[in-house]
Order: sequence, then structure tokens, then C-alpha cells
Amino acid sequence: MSNASDLDDLCGSIAGLTKLENGYWAHLKQDETISYPDKGLNILADIEARSFWFNHRNAVISAVVRQYPPSGPIIDIGGGNGFVSQGLIQAGFDAIVIEPSPAGATVAKHRGLPVIRAAFQDLQVPDGSLDAGGMFDVLEHIEDDEGALRRVSRALKPGGLTYIAVPTYNFLWSYQDVYSGHYRRYTVSGLSATMRRAELEPLHGTYFFSVLVPVIFLLRTIPSLMGLKAIDQAAKAEADHTAKKGTAGQVLKRIFDRELRTISAGRMAHFGSSCIVVGRKVR
Repeated sequence: MSNASDLDDLCGSIAGLTKLENGYWAHLKQDETISYPDKGLNILADIEARSFWFNHRNAVISAVVRQYPPSGPIIDIGGGNGFVSQGLIQAGFDAIVIEPSPAGATVAKHRGLPVIRAAFQDLQVPDGSLDAGGMFDVLEHIEDDEGALRRVSRALKPGGLTYIAVPTYNFLWSYQDVYSGHYRRYTVSGLSATMRRAELEPLHGTYFFSVLVPVIFLLRTIPSLMGLKAIDQAAKAEADHTAKKGTAGQVLKRIFDRELRTISAGRMAHFGSSCIVVGRKVR
């Protein structure tokens, strides 16, 4: 369902959408209420493709989706610049980006992805109409996370799947969370409990980015506790995401490769600065 004609079929069932061009629809009276910095997507658009963080996250997401494949397209809710959807499509899955930010939606469209420019909560998606939904580092930006998951749950067909990736551990809270517009961080068990309350049955969860836990604590959490914060967020993002070179880069690659093998084998990695949980619509 990643082609424009199938996108038209989906959008034709949702009231209030306008087709702006082939493969690109919009809700023109949207209420953009997700907490995210205005310049964030523009900064990330420049670094995603060469970022070790974004590439490893895509690899982990694709590995998990392969183990729990959807029966139809994954609706990438709050899909930003479309980097995750691009990775899912490259891995052989269909994906559609739903993104409220005009900047993010435009980048996703330029990447050749089917795009709906809207906030998911503003769309009148028919109950029981979607095969799968993904929220990849989105839920932490929504104040009422249980309510957001309930909206996704209602839109899913019986047996439909959700893939939810979020940052982890409250003890890693820092100025970066504040700047990014986060309301909370999670654990696998905590996220699974929230999903259950939203009538989504957790099927599998795993942590990832194990090596980044001490790094984040030392370089972000401790400075935040001391009242320090980064000033130039664009420069900091570039430094944080640039692929490491030399011995450090080789060590990081080996750790990520081992972590990916564990996850690809269907086993749970028990520690990491991010986690992903797969859920299924209960009824």
C-alpha cells in the first residue's frame, strides 16, 4: 500500500482530508498538539542518513517487524521526516507517513514516501480499518499517552499490530528531554502496562542502545543535575549522531551488531536507552 493509488483509497475513507498532489494529502485545519521543537525536524533531516543512532534504530525496528509482520501497511504515526518508513519500505514492508509538521511532511514527500500531513488525533479514521500502526519515538511527546494508544487501538482491525519505540529510564532524564518536548521516559514493563490499558496485548518487547545508557547518564543527566545544558542544539545533534571513527567506532559497531543479532533472533535485550514493544489489538 505504499503507492499513491492505494494511499488515495485510504484517504478517501477519512473525512476532512484534501489531496494536494499525487501521494500527498493533508488535513488543512489540523490541531498540532504534539510537543516537539519547531526546528527539530529540520536539524534531523540533515543528519539522519549518516547517523549511527538512526540507522541502528531502523535496523532494530525492521528486525522486530520481521518477527511480527503486519497483514498490511504500517501507518507511521508522527513519522517526522519519514526515515523509519523509508527503512521499513526498504526492508520489504509497506508504510504510510502521518506527520503534522509541514516541514517533516515535505521532507518525507521528497523522499518518495506516501504522506498524510495531519495529526493522527485530528483524523476521523474509521474504527477497525487499519492493519498496523507504528509510533517511533513519538509517544513520549504526547501528554495523554494512554489516550493516544486508545485512538490507535480503535483504528486497528482485530488482530492488528502496533510497534511502539520510546526512550527509557527516568534516571536518564536530562535537559535533552526538556528540549525535545518529552513528557516521560519508559521501561518495557511500564509501556506494556500502558498498552494493556489501551486494549493492546503486548506480544514482545526489547531494549536497545545498551552502550548509550552510561554515555547519556554521564554526558546529559549529570550536567543537567548540575544545572548545565547545551546551548547550540544543532551542533550538539551533529556531534551526537555523527558516526564514530577509529577504535571507538569499531567497538560501537561490534556492540550494535551483537545487539542486533540478539534482537533478530527473537530474544530480548535486557538493557538500553530505548525500547520497542509490539502489541496486538485485543478485539
